[in-house]
Amino acid sequence: MNIQKKNFIVFGLLLTLFACTDTLELEPLDKISGKVLFETEGGIKTVVADMYGRIPVENFWYRPSGNFSGFNNKNAESAGAMISTDQLTDDACLSHGSDWSLTAGYWPYDDIRYANIFLETVEASKDNLSIDAYNRLMSEGHFFRAYIYFGLVKRYGGVPVIDKSLDDEYQPGSDNENLYIPRSTEKETFDFILTDLHEAVKYLPEFTPSVQEGKFRATKWAAYGLMSRVALFAASTGKYNSNVNVAGEAFEKKLAFGISSAEATEYYEKCISASEIIINNSGKSLYKANPRNPLEAAINFFDLFHQDISDANEIIFKQGYIAEATAATQGHRYDGLNTPHQLNQGYHVDGRYSVSLDIVDLFEDYTDDGSGSIAMVATRTDGNESYAFTDISDGFDADLPFIKYDSPLDAFADKDARLNASVILPNSSWRNTEIIIQGGLIKPAGEQLIFVNQSAVGLDGNTYYVYGAAGNSLFSGFYGLNFWQDCNYYSTGFGVKKYLSTEGVEKGRNSDADWIDIRLAEIYLNYAEAVVESGSGNASKAQDLINALRQRAGHTDYIPLTLENVLKERRVELAFEGHRYWDLNRRRDTHELFQNFTRKSLVPILDLRENPPKYILVRTNQYHDEKSGGITVYDHQYYRPIPGRNTNNLIDNPNYN
Repeated sequence: MNIQKKNFIVFGLLLTLFACTDTLELEPLDKISGKVLFETEGGIKTVVADMYGRIPVENFWYRPSGNFSGFNNKNAESAGAMISTDQLTDDACLSHGSDWSLTAGYWPYDDIRYANIFLETVEASKDNLSIDAYNRLMSEGHFFRAYIYFGLVKRYGGVPVIDKSLDDEYQPGSDNENLYIPRSTEKETFDFILTDLHEAVKYLPEFTPSVQEGKFRATKWAAYGLMSRVALFAASTGKYNSNVNVAGEAFEKKLAFGISSAEATEYYEKCISASEIIINNSGKSLYKANPRNPLEAAINFFDLFHQDISDANEIIFKQGYIAEATAATQGHRYDGLNTPHQLNQGYHVDGRYSVSLDIVDLFEDYTDDGSGSIAMVATRTDGNESYAFTDISDGFDADLPFIKYDSPLDAFADKDARLNASVILPNSSWRNTEIIIQGGLIKPAGEQLIFVNQSAVGLDGNTYYVYGAAGNSLFSGFYGLNFWQDCNYYSTGFGVKKYLSTEGVEKGRNSDADWIDIRLAEIYLNYAEAVVESGSGNASKAQDLINALRQRAGHTDYIPLTLENVLKERRVELAFEGHRYWDLNRRRDTHELFQNFTRKSLVPILDLRENPPKYILVRTNQYHDEKSGGITVYDHQYYRPIPGRNTNNLIDNPNYN
């Protein structure tokens, strides 16, 4: 790694990852000890670094469910310990199977206390700070607190809103009933977050003093970006809460499902306003927005997730990592867990991120007829792309009119560039290796061998293997489906590529790809969705924005502004960046989609009845979803149960008490 990159990653790490020492708690947590730290530049940087480390960004180290739940989950080592929210959606799964789950519990009132003491300490230190430093620190404190409360409201609905430290409220010997702060309504909680963000944008800088600091420390545009995201979330829940059937005290008091359809409009307008400010005033632009062809578009889009911050003006807010370090607070494990098995780097778990056929089918081809229509992967000559086989383990009708391919990769030849940039496709090349993903073969006499480690001789006299190669280190798909600890193979026919290192890394926590939390493309999509849903804003501009994303992907047509087109563009553009789970949540689509739902797989089968052999592609249910009977989510599960009710006396969410 060159010195320049090492320096800016070290700075980013300082600002975002050193959360192990609670700086304001080095002495008893009070404003006096904190004020001492604000007397020096070094002390200020230490406090700010700790604060950024507490922001609940759902990054590489976020564990949304299971025994290792939580943010910055650096010490989980088991095969299923690291999982993204996308693997709990219809876009992907863990290769050994992953059910839908409520996201991790998050009740960070210690961090809220920290935020309040931070703001009060900055205020108390005003005389020791320059006016610029004071203003910026106050705005950063509001950004920090807003981010934490957003992490709460999207999990619980309305929560207790505490905007000051409560030290002076505590009375020894009394029952301290004044400290039992009830839940605010969901609308009041969202409004508090947006008020904090309005305070944040006042004095956060438009640009940071150096490139090294940029993107790792909040700017005005990061605060507006979060405002755009928060307002769209509130608006969507308001518009679609009527799709949910719940009852109970929390519902009646508008603590959960608490924003009405009438109130949704004001939040759509706030999303539009915040997004327009970024679009019109930030100077941000899409990374390499005008490729010469789809191949160049794919390279550019992939590079966006690996470039130094000076190369990507599209990025608004991100977090950085150090690859060389071995400490748990530094590098991350994304490559170790998700590299194709053929390229195993010495780590005991790999190939764990299986991408579903559901999302692969959504990517268009380059027909570019102005409709924006999806182009499902072509598997049959009659165009019938239905799922005729729920489980092919015991065989399927091989005499249906399947297309015969020379290579499975041929089926994706004209697909949207963002697919090749985001997904490992069957028999595609990655790090100079053909990634073999195959699940079966048909013997010359018609016998089928599916998901078994066997071989057969073809009409040409050559020996062929069910999984595409002789040894289990020589292929990357479908092997070990019944053994989750050993399931280091894609179980859907596809793996994740976005964020993977092109050079490979040593085992463990040695990935250094930076996590992009907010980028301009999301703001374009937020704006377009808010305009379509509300009828406010500039529809012509919204249409231009979604078409700009398509142009960056190599498309040449101009599609209409419809809700269907916006949501499809959102899904393919932001795939595997942690948005899909919350998009389903805020639009109240989860409980309708997940009704005995099974994600879909595409299984390449080598047909030895042909000479030379040809591949057919078979659509089927994802193996583990099918074996478990599918996934069902209930409408009350948009919110988690309130923790600690035996001591905090809070009203619980519907169906939990």
